[in-house]
Parts: sequence; C-alpha cells; structure tokens
Amino acid sequence: MRHEGEVAVQRRAGVRLAEHGSARVRAEIPEVAARFLESQRMVAIGAEDREGRVWAAPLTGRPGFVTPAGDRTILVDAVPGAPLAGLFDDEHDIGMLAIEPSSRRRMRVNGRARRDGDHLVVRTEQVYSNCPKYLQKRTITGDLEPGDRTSRSGDRLSEAQQTWISAADTFFVATHAPGLGSDVSHRGGNPGFVEVVDDRRLVWPDYAGNLMYMTLGNLELNPAAGLLFLDWVTGDALHLTGRARVEWDPGDVPGAQRLVTFDVEQVLQVGGASPLRWAFEEYSRFNPPVRGG
Repeated sequence: MRHEGEVAVQRRAGVRLAEHGSARVRAEIPEVAARFLESQRMVAIGAEDREGRVWAAPLTGRPGFVTPAGDRTILVDAVPGAPLAGLFDDEHDIGMLAIEPSSRRRMRVNGRARRDGDHLVVRTEQVYSNCPKYLQKRTITGDLEPGDRTSRSGDRLSEAQQTWISAADTFFVATHAPGLGSDVSHRGGNPGFVEVVDDRRLVWPDYAGNLMYMTLGNLELNPAAGLLFLDWVTGDALHLTGRARVEWDPGDVPGAQRLVTFDVEQVLQVGGASPLRWAFEEYSRFNPPVRGG
C-alpha cells in the first residue's frame, strides 16, 4: 500500500516518481541480504513504547547473532534493555537497521517482533538496502565482555550531553506511523552537523538521499521520534525521545534540502550499552561542510 506520509513529503519535495517509497519494498529477504545480516555485529532497532514514545537502541553480538530463518523471518540472539525492555514480550512493530561502518554498507528491516526466551523473532514486512552516503568509516578494535550497565535519566540535556551531541558525526533516528509500522535510519555528517539550540532542542540538516522519505513520511503522520547517539569509544549510549518536525526552509545550512527540529521530552544515558569499541578511520566524502565550520 502507498504510505500517505511519504506521498505528502515527496510532493512537497517535488518528487514525481510513481509508487516510490515503501510501496516498492518487498517483504522477502534476498540471499545477499541474508548473508550480510549473518556477518553483522550490531543492529539499531526502533519502536514505539506503550506510552506512545519512540526510542532507538543498539543490539550487539558475535557474527551470526542475526540470522535469517526462512524468507520472511529473522532471529536475533539479543533482546533490548532500557529504554525498550519488555516491549517485545508481546508482538510489536519494530524497525531495524543493520549497519557495517567498516564497509559503509547498511540495510533496513521493518516488521513485527516478539521475544522468545533470549531471542527476538522478527517477521519481516519491508527489507531494503541503503546507499553509503554520509556513513563514516569505522572498524572494531575491541569486544569486551558485557558488564553492568549504569543509567541516568532526565527531561533535558546536561552540558556534557550537549557537548557529546555537538561533536557527533552519526546518530540513529526511529519513527513510527500508526497502522504502518516503525522504522529506524541513520543520519551522518561532519561533527557539528547536529546543532544544539539549547538543553531541550536540536536541529539537523536533511541532506539529499534516496527520495523515499520513509523517516520524514512517518513524521508527517506522527511527530514522535527517538534518537540514539553512540559513543564509539566507550560503548555508552544516549537515548532521546521527543517530537520532530520538518522545516522546509534550509536557510544557510550547507547541503541541506530542509531542516528537522527535534524537541527533547526525555533523556536516558546508558553506560556500557555496547561491548564493541570502534576506531574512526575517515569521514564520508559526501558530507557537506557544517555551518560556520
């Protein structure tokens, strides 16, 4: 079926391609996608919680912890902790992004998931790959034993968290459209591409992409969104949930086709969220310069 939100955004953006977007995405897992999933060490997931808030979170494991089991089923040998702990005890919409920074490859899976013991069983509804634009190259240099997690929460960003975001070159954004499912995608740019307006508001540029507008299409129908910032060196995670809106005038932001404003409603910082340690190698050659840089 056509996604009304995507169609609205495509029209506003001047895209005239018929049936372009989620309507063209298949539910089956291609063989090349199956092999890619089996080699992954990390996936980002996104979902709407029982209070209507949307969150994004990482799941990690050894190669093979994500395994296709048939042409429309994926088994994930991990279950989420906070902020999505317990959500998949019953079947629930899920967005999933498998991302490999070392090769700049990524693919998205949207569907329904439920917990089965220490696994997630994902029934796929949309499976598709993304281009490598704006993906910084990183390699895994360490894999620690999972340790105790620490967490702290609030309703605004601390000065340290604002500094973290201001220096970020990558984050993940989860969205949800009622009756149409959840989605999680990647956003990348040079450090400073996410502007911290104050302790409750962020703004980032929306650069040229695949014209599918699945993230913005969901936001057209439901402004709830969740952001995930990873500290690639320490394994800490910064989860934000709030509301996002598209500003169609990009102003003087280099490379921006439009801007997205995000208002923070809740913050959760989790220490030791990932055992993986990554080394930075290089920025994407597609990254535009940042404003004032």
